[in-house]
Amino acid sequence: MSGTPEVILTKKDFTSDQTVRWCPGCGDYSVLKAVQSALPRVGKKKEDVVFISGIGCAARFPYYIESFGFHSIHGRAPAVALGTKSANPNLSVWVASGDGDAMAIGGNHFIHACRRNIDVNLLLFNNEIYGLTKGQYSPTSQLGIRTKSSPQGTIDSPFYPGELAVGAGVSFFARVPDKDSKYMEDLFVEAELHRGLSLIEILQNCPIFNDAIHDDVTLKENAANHQIRLVHGKPMLFGEKMDKGLRLNGFELEIVTLGENGVSLADILIHDAENQNPAIHQMLIRMRFPQFPVAMGIIRRVKRDTYDGLMTAQIESEVKKKKYASLDDMFNSGDTWIIN
Repeated sequence: MSGTPEVILTKKDFTSDQTVRWCPGCGDYSVLKAVQSALPRVGKKKEDVVFISGIGCAARFPYYIESFGFHSIHGRAPAVALGTKSANPNLSVWVASGDGDAMAIGGNHFIHACRRNIDVNLLLFNNEIYGLTKGQYSPTSQLGIRTKSSPQGTIDSPFYPGELAVGAGVSFFARVPDKDSKYMEDLFVEAELHRGLSLIEILQNCPIFNDAIHDDVTLKENAANHQIRLVHGKPMLFGEKMDKGLRLNGFELEIVTLGENGVSLADILIHDAENQNPAIHQMLIRMRFPQFPVAMGIIRRVKRDTYDGLMTAQIESEVKKKKYASLDDMFNSGDTWIIN
């Protein structure tokens, strides 16, 4: 799951000298650890790695990675990332964004980043709350949640990032719990190896304003029965004994148990992350606890041309066809004269 290293680096090489300033118990700490461990496996030089963020708790990320970084403005990180990658296609570009930053004020930039398929890695920290601004509900907050900005309970239906992204044409979507740093690390490496927009939704805990919101799914004691970790080409199985699986019943997914009612391994769906048709991927993304286990891992990974790649090819094509080698050549071509 690793790239071929251009240079041998370690986690320490990507750890900055800045004091990490998140609340005790914040899930961001484990994400930071996973990113710092994944970057040496990518094999890029530190000066070829760029972290870009918007506004929010997750936006502190560029300060804590020993590489180039840009703390941009609220919701606009994908636009800055597009400019960065387009200007220097050889860079490894990462975006750190929260659910409020990406789904609310940044919603327009988010969907067009998915549509354009820019070759960057977007880490979406989803704690279903606004943390930095002290506990208002966000676009991913569950219906009815009581917060400082919805004391009677929110009446907004939430966005589910994966559904929105796949609908906008994202070529890579994965989901991972913040409580499994090694699992995150592996998925971050896979995201960097993918050419195109790699969106990783991180179910991240905010211990201050939305504590334990993901615990039913992410706690170690719940993981086996309440998560299904998908692997391309493998049966969709889960459970402590790996004896439960997903089967297609008409146009719906259903949970079945091996050995019951004649169910065998042949009845279990095989995960195909590379299927261009997003229908099954959307079904997997929409699975909610407690009716279903929550799908983790790489749910969708398909090949598409990237915006930055097409733009670079277009420029190179025009350069080859150009009539003049420089602006001076153009200005001095044809009939010219000098005014004294």
